[in-house]
Amino acid sequence: MGMKIMVAQRIGAVAGLIILCAAPAMAGPIESACLRSDRDAASRQLCGCIQNVADATLTGSDQRLAASFFKDPHRAQEIRQSDSRSHAAFWERYKAFGETAEAYCAG
Repeated sequence: MGMKIMVAQRIGAVAGLIILCAAPAMAGPIESACLRSDRDAASRQLCGCIQNVADATLTGSDQRLAASFFKDPHRAQEIRQSDSRSHAAFWERYKAFGETAEAYCAG
């Protein structure tokens, strides 16, 4: 039950930030990588939404690392399985970002 509340709070916070940051801007690293990917579902609207969530939940360096996964999916596996504390901390932030993006951008 507590996890559902946390996710709902995170979605609410992200939604508020997205509304505040809705002004057009240059594409961020996640949006750019998403648009360049060969995924059928990639669209400017979806990739932009995912970038907005990334802007609200990840640092710039986190975003650049996450964007690299589009080009090299194996890199994500390497980071996830790494013994590095910084990689473990990143992976927790990345999972939270993914869950939030999925909940907010799915439609």
